[in-house]
Amino acid sequence: MFQVINEDILNHQTEALVIGLFEENKHEQNEYQLLNERMSEQLDELVQAGDLSYTFGSVSKIHTLNQLTAKRIYVIGMGKREELNVDKLRKSFGRLFKQLKKDRINEISISWDSFLSTKSFDYVEAVGEALAMAPYKLETYHTKDKEEVVELEKLTMITGLEEELVLKALDTGFALGNGTNIARHLVNLPSNILTASELASFSINIAEKHGLEIDVFDKKDIEDLGMGALLAVNQGSEEPPRFIVMKYQGKATWEDPIALVGKGITFDTGGYSIKPKDGIVGMKMDMGGAASVLGAMDAIGAVKPEENVIALIPSTDNMISGSAFKPDDVIVSMSGKTIEIRNTDAEGRLALADAITYARQQGASRIIDVATLTGGVVVALGDEMTGAMTNNNDWLEEVTKASEQVGELIWELPYNDVFKKKVRTSHIADLNNSPGRKGHAVLAGAFVGDFAEDTPWVHLDIAGTAMSEGEHDLGPKGPTGSMVRTLAKTIMNR
Repeated sequence: MFQVINEDILNHQTEALVIGLFEENKHEQNEYQLLNERMSEQLDELVQAGDLSYTFGSVSKIHTLNQLTAKRIYVIGMGKREELNVDKLRKSFGRLFKQLKKDRINEISISWDSFLSTKSFDYVEAVGEALAMAPYKLETYHTKDKEEVVELEKLTMITGLEEELVLKALDTGFALGNGTNIARHLVNLPSNILTASELASFSINIAEKHGLEIDVFDKKDIEDLGMGALLAVNQGSEEPPRFIVMKYQGKATWEDPIALVGKGITFDTGGYSIKPKDGIVGMKMDMGGAASVLGAMDAIGAVKPEENVIALIPSTDNMISGSAFKPDDVIVSMSGKTIEIRNTDAEGRLALADAITYARQQGASRIIDVATLTGGVVVALGDEMTGAMTNNNDWLEEVTKASEQVGELIWELPYNDVFKKKVRTSHIADLNNSPGRKGHAVLAGAFVGDFAEDTPWVHLDIAGTAMSEGEHDLGPKGPTGSMVRTLAKTIMNR
């Protein structure tokens, strides 16, 4: 799909030549000036008429009418050069790739020096991300005839930068974007299709694709492991639970793996603490954490960083029946800690508790858990900021750096003795799973953190960021694939 050349843009043959146009004096921008002169100053006229813009995020299309070997020129407005950053460039190219899909263009060439002339390969990587993510379309179950979609098949980067490094950056970005789309696809699937068993089958496909080791534990295996918390959530269901363990070995020996733990609740009724009719719609997305982990593992498998990673997904739905767990029940987790159930709708933290215990038993050196855990984080941070908690500031700094690189915003929530004590207020058990509504997002994280103990741990609550209410620069309305790129980039940075 990708190729890199160093060639005169005036004589380069392509369906679409892409250049960037900054607000600063356009006649000092070499690529613009070369094209303008060849086209008899017509670009200047289009700028004056308002048909071609340097306003940030604008995408203008110009037919060259045989004045160039390129059939079309796409001009991306970049705004002020001094305000350019990786995230803005990523979103600008997202708008471009959406437009190219509408225009049914399957081949383009980018004059990279019109955007950057420095060795900033993180910007090149962002182009690969945008290419995979922005034009992505979610599957539907409509029976009407579907319009044939033209996909971009070839992207040529015209630059004097080193070919190998440019290709590596494009491939890395594209892998990150593809991993995000995998998560989007999974979250979009209805829960009658994506059961815990089907999620396990999908995980096997990813593992086989990249040659990763995978084990899928069935209900008997989970019972043998003593995962009482996960089993409690599954009690009311006719669908058996699954515990998915996937390993990527990037070092010479298998030791000190980083654990990525994703909440895999394929549908959440709330159990006997049942959700209201408006709140229950959309609960197929409650396995968004598992989807993020699987998307990250796909990207990791493609890029192959030098790190050991173990992905853990506890999966079940949370249903109501005569055998379902109830408020006031006391259960025994895999760690041996007892838990009083005060709210059956606080089930995700129970599944995570057993998975994190398993991670520690497997020698995980560090842990990140990802979960659509609480409505409280949506109230606190909205739908564009993921809530984070940690017991180790250095580990959180690594995750935060990765999130900033890929443009996924996170914000640290407090984790201290005040909240740690509140999840230990049960009069009948070691812990209670829902101390109350005040500080709900923090208390949920504090409960999970109790099982991480002294292992460096970061908790990411994506309840707000897992879904988008509208189309955006990097994708469609609906599942976002939040934190896929942050997880994978954290591993790749090490």
